[in-house]
Amino acid sequence: MLRYLTAGESHGECLVATVEGMPAGLKVDVESIDRDMELRQQGYGRGARMKIEKDRVHFLSGLRSGVTIGSPIAIQIENKDNTIDRLPPVFEPRPGHADLSGALKYGHRDIRSVLERASARETAARVAVGSLAKCLLKEFGISVHAYVVMIGGIWAKMRAVSAQELARAIGHSLVRCPDRAVEKKIISAIDKAKAQGNTLGGAFEIRVTGAPVGLGSFVQWDRKLDGRLARALMSVQTVKAVEMGLGIRSSQSLGSESHDEIFWTKSRGFYRKTESAGGIEGGMSNGEDIVMRAYLKPIATLKRPLRSVDVRTKKPVKATYQRSDVCTVPAASVIGEAVVAFEMADALCEKIGGDSIHEMMRNYKGYLKQVHEF
Repeated sequence: MLRYLTAGESHGECLVATVEGMPAGLKVDVESIDRDMELRQQGYGRGARMKIEKDRVHFLSGLRSGVTIGSPIAIQIENKDNTIDRLPPVFEPRPGHADLSGALKYGHRDIRSVLERASARETAARVAVGSLAKCLLKEFGISVHAYVVMIGGIWAKMRAVSAQELARAIGHSLVRCPDRAVEKKIISAIDKAKAQGNTLGGAFEIRVTGAPVGLGSFVQWDRKLDGRLARALMSVQTVKAVEMGLGIRSSQSLGSESHDEIFWTKSRGFYRKTESAGGIEGGMSNGEDIVMRAYLKPIATLKRPLRSVDVRTKKPVKATYQRSDVCTVPAASVIGEAVVAFEMADALCEKIGGDSIHEMMRNYKGYLKQVHEF
């Protein structure tokens, strides 16, 4: 079983993460992790903070010469802007943020003690963890790609392409959208929102390729793979809805239109020609691509703040404004990719077990042989 914890505040000294359960013998690609860290900071619509930070991972434990040794892995990410003790107090909570509920819950009169941890800056640590998980998945031929499909109500037109083509298209887009024609409209919408002092939400899609049949389980509610993936995505700041496969559309369709018919050939074994289920049936991967979408609200920090109440005087005020972004959907897709990668790695470890890559690979090959000979 894999698990992790993160710690750190937005303007604290650093962010840290501890990962437990990673098998020994995994060669960690630090450069690929740092690339993901950099991608989280990019995307059209990001704010000034991203020009200050230069996120890089520093492994404090769990590795020798770049290879995991089976012990807990500690990761550190430095905050260049670490002025938390010099920043002014905040008393005007932002609607839509953790500010007021967190202050009431923990008894903080100064809301900064809430927003420093509730900030999406925390997700830098989660991207590091998820990128580490991608190193494990790669050993077993599993890849995870996230891409933007909508910002501000402007939808991309998606077409079926290989994982490699998808990765290339995303890499050449300022908003991580494969549809270059729609990209221009999205950039214009972000510019307009910025001029108005407003923010934009949107949606990103995640596709997992190469996952074997049988990850997750139907025997208990908390072992269902779709439930685990949905929880991970819903934990990302500003995500308000998640769907798998057809998602909401399946509730508006007939049963004959909502399910993926099953076929078999000697070379492929069992397979489906459609992906209505999004690659998950009965809480388990079915061997097809896993497809899911996450929908994000516009971020709560507005340059033209909404109405609020001063927590000291209880009088009407404008909500506080912190240095922030106009649109975080492209960056959020990188975070979504990371949290999904971690859950997939956890499900893989759960299914095939093993304390080392060698042991896991032996078990994996045996399981694939079992499935093929069914």
